[in-house]
Amino acid sequence: MNVAEIQRALGEQQLDGWLFFDHHARDPLAYRVLGFEPDAAPTRRWYYLIPAKGEPRGLVHKVEPFVLDALPGAKITYSSWARQREGLATLLSGCRKIAMQYSPGCAIPYVSLVDAGTIEMVRALGLEVASSANLVQLFEARWSAEQFQMHLAAGRMVDSIRRAAFGRIADRLRAGGRVDEFEIKQFILESFDRAGLETDHGPIVAVNANCSNPHYEPGSSDSSAIEAGDWVLLDMWAKLRKPHAVYYDITWTGYCGSDVPATMRQVFDIVAGARDAAISSIRHAFDSGRALEGWEVDDVARGFITERGYGDFFIHRTGHSIGADVHGAGVNIDNLETHDERTLIPGVCFSIEPGIYLPAFGVRSEVNVFMGQDGPQVTGEKQTAPVLIV
Repeated sequence: MNVAEIQRALGEQQLDGWLFFDHHARDPLAYRVLGFEPDAAPTRRWYYLIPAKGEPRGLVHKVEPFVLDALPGAKITYSSWARQREGLATLLSGCRKIAMQYSPGCAIPYVSLVDAGTIEMVRALGLEVASSANLVQLFEARWSAEQFQMHLAAGRMVDSIRRAAFGRIADRLRAGGRVDEFEIKQFILESFDRAGLETDHGPIVAVNANCSNPHYEPGSSDSSAIEAGDWVLLDMWAKLRKPHAVYYDITWTGYCGSDVPATMRQVFDIVAGARDAAISSIRHAFDSGRALEGWEVDDVARGFITERGYGDFFIHRTGHSIGADVHGAGVNIDNLETHDERTLIPGVCFSIEPGIYLPAFGVRSEVNVFMGQDGPQVTGEKQTAPVLIV
């Protein structure tokens, strides 16, 4: 935690402070931004204020007065609910507008972590509560140089495993044997483990109509066979098994045969075109010195698909933030599920993954884009044609 840097950001955003609150470790962002891990899981409410000016200060319960000892600044204690409110008033003395892990209307659920009752209590003291979403992006979602290198390393391995997975399907089909979605899922997971990668769930291995379920995952008892003439989608995400590692997340599609049907190829080309149009819009904005917000990029990809008659079949946002969690706390490329007005700032990474989901098959093409000092960078391989699984 860099208090001076946070205070500069508070001044720029015309905020009097950033109030962190937690109970029973419900807000992982608070611990990551503040950069501490308590010796024991907290069981009482604690508050920590970083003011725009002056020293940070905290409010802790007398049962756990040590919970914020790792953080700078004086701490005051409370025991009863009445003393808690008095202590909170003291803690926030001199503030009029503060940021908290709150999002109006839960527009950005990744940062909407403080309960409504606590927000009400702060407002009852006469304060205005603003969303900390932009602050969280600054101090949680930006990657270090080491994290970027870990992302690239994970990407090289995931791309290799993706090629091997398509190859395994081809080998099975050529040999006349049976292969199904679950077998390929297990092959990918075992390959991740051998490579020193980890993932929170997944991957998605889907065939034909299953590809049109964006969050489909095959199970051991309900897995579809993969056969000649089938369309296959692989959505794979993983990170190095190391502290502070960040994810690499891709989706590729292929056809089990040497001649892709015209409709499948047409839909693939539209999806890939939408992906590339979105990336180009980010590059153009960067080169022209214009700040770009997440919703604007979503509009580019969605507009591209809509103009070609498939808008009703693009049912999710264009992309999500990527970090230590595969769905990170930074800007999402979204003007569908939310209206994300956060700016694409240097140091953040996000997916670009438009899709078209038809009754018989679905296509998604996903790449990761890192906002470097020199502009946007696609960090791995980019699919330009369906994989021929032969």
